[in-house]
Amino acid sequence: MKDSLPRSLQTTIIFLVVAGILALALGGYLGPISNSIGGSLIGLQTWFSTRFAAIQNFVTVPRDVAELRQRNAELESEVSGLQAQLIQLQQQATDSATLAALVDFSRARPGSTYKAAAVIGRDPSPFLHYVIIDIGSNAGIRRGMPVVTDKGLVGRVDAVIGNAARVQLITDPNSVVAARLESTETDSILTGSISGDLTMQMISQDTKVEPDDVVLTSGLGGAFPPDLLVGQVLGLHQRESDLFQQATVQPVVDFANLEIVLVIVDFRPVDITPLLPTPFP
Repeated sequence: MKDSLPRSLQTTIIFLVVAGILALALGGYLGPISNSIGGSLIGLQTWFSTRFAAIQNFVTVPRDVAELRQRNAELESEVSGLQAQLIQLQQQATDSATLAALVDFSRARPGSTYKAAAVIGRDPSPFLHYVIIDIGSNAGIRRGMPVVTDKGLVGRVDAVIGNAARVQLITDPNSVVAARLESTETDSILTGSISGDLTMQMISQDTKVEPDDVVLTSGLGGAFPPDLLVGQVLGLHQRESDLFQQATVQPVVDFANLEIVLVIVDFRPVDITPLLPTPFP
């Protein structure tokens, strides 16, 4: 007698067990067990999935952070480049607008010849008011030539070298401009100061001066052409004991932001000093 059951009996038993399980399953008796096992399997799968995702993030996040940092650096570099281009374009637009205004100014006054120049330096002294322009004697610039913008009078050339020139502004303490009030045709003298203020002096007490009166060059003395716009009257200083009254003048030119100017190259100043009477000792 063999120790194991006959093969046919084993097959019969397996068949009966499978048939019984199928019968129980079809009868709905295995539903709770199936749900319990399925829930356990799902929970186990979720646990493994969570741990796998954590391990994957642990491995890949540093690489992703490095890539993001590199990309962020690239974007910041691109933004910096675009900002620099924007500033350059804005500056070019400003220069173009300034040049267009200067061209219009020169065309409106065809009687004079102009040369454009860029301001390349300023006098560091707080007591003097000068700017340096990028053209000089090589371009035909001479001492005494008037300098203007499309707004009005800037000053005159004070010193010249081959490729640059120094311009004395009308706000300089040593600057003297023969001027007149447009409304009354009254001649006067316009002087600068250490503070940069403009003062119109030697105004007759009989002259009626009003705020916002326009101040022009008179052309007297031969240092500047006539009828160049200088500024407007801000206020009046008048005392009965004085022989003359004074007026504070607001210049029309923004000297702090000068970038491009025009030199009137066909104007030759006249030195009338030898013709002035010599005072008695």
